[in-house]
Amino acid sequence: MRKTHLWLEESIEANDSTTVSVTIENHDQSRTRLWYRVPSKYASLISPSCDPFVVATLMLAMSLSTDVVVHGEVSPSLLRNLEEFQAAWICWCPQKYRKIEIQAEVEREQPITTPEEKAIAAFSGGVDSCFTVFRHKNGHYGRLTRNLQAGLMVHGFDIPLAQQQVFERAAEKSRAMLASLGVELIPMATNFRELGQDWEDVFGAAVASTLMLLRGGYTVGLLPSSYTYQSLFLPWGSNPLTDPLLSSNGFQIIHDGTAFKRIEKIQELTHFPAALQGLRVCWEGEQLDRNCGHCEKCIRTILGFRVMGIGLPTCFEQDVTNQQILDIKTSKKSQVTYFEEILQLAMAAGISDSWVSALEQCVERNQRLVNSKQSSVIPTKQRPSALRGRLRQVRSLLFRK
Repeated sequence: MRKTHLWLEESIEANDSTTVSVTIENHDQSRTRLWYRVPSKYASLISPSCDPFVVATLMLAMSLSTDVVVHGEVSPSLLRNLEEFQAAWICWCPQKYRKIEIQAEVEREQPITTPEEKAIAAFSGGVDSCFTVFRHKNGHYGRLTRNLQAGLMVHGFDIPLAQQQVFERAAEKSRAMLASLGVELIPMATNFRELGQDWEDVFGAAVASTLMLLRGGYTVGLLPSSYTYQSLFLPWGSNPLTDPLLSSNGFQIIHDGTAFKRIEKIQELTHFPAALQGLRVCWEGEQLDRNCGHCEKCIRTILGFRVMGIGLPTCFEQDVTNQQILDIKTSKKSQVTYFEEILQLAMAAGISDSWVSALEQCVERNQRLVNSKQSSVIPTKQRPSALRGRLRQVRSLLFRK
């Protein structure tokens, strides 16, 4: 079988930063470099293992049907978990991903570097990540509470590498939110997205790889959830089934907050003043360090706070109009579900303002779009005659003399 080689390179110290990388040598001998960069003061946290790079490149190799040869150390426990990780994604996307083998020059578990549990959370500054850090720091998580010490914000994921000043402004907002809880912000940069993988499939592994890179100082990495157990959307790059399979014995990946709906997370954030000032949910606006106030995600977030009765948070410069609500058009079931939850809360609270009527019309129209999309995607389930025709073809092949 064709092979992809991962060659661990020497770290580079320059401009008060430390860069670690691997060279990816593809089966056709073409080469690509994958790198991660952190301020030099965090260099001691970087793992010497190739575990983060294996996690980062696994789905690329699966999509290319190439085994992976790692020229470095990999944890046997991670390799074992990745067998099941592959199995899940192959079941979900059999035409897209193939089973591969991973061989390492050295298979060895990494030593535990800290005697006590220390957690680091992926932090973008959005609702999900703000909820995760606030929930773990405010004492309301019970036995699920982790010893959260830091938040990791990655440049190169939602903010392109070329937009350095934009990232710095966004990071400053995140730093202020985390500091209010006594949590440190660690910035990181990576060219992961230049590998050209399907982001909706691989972003969970991408985030996990960045957390795992800092296992020299932490034992747990928290990935904030997107969906609830009641409405899991699969396949999706980060989910409670496969995220934990990106763990090793020395570093645990936890998919955090899946029991909570987005509207419940927003309700929790009404008690987090710094988040009301610095929350950043928008990824469609022209200025990625702030909220545009008129995209679908901004609108549903604003309405989430509105239905809680606290008005417009200062992180949004302008409120939503009824016409903007009426103009929302989406065929994504997950997005419609968010608006449904807000509408149900508004009705249960007896809110009769005009925006509720506009939201009801919006939900009804977009429910029809979702239903139309689903019926076009799975026509054979809605056309028994077509299925019977296929069964007759199968029988003719099976019983042909």
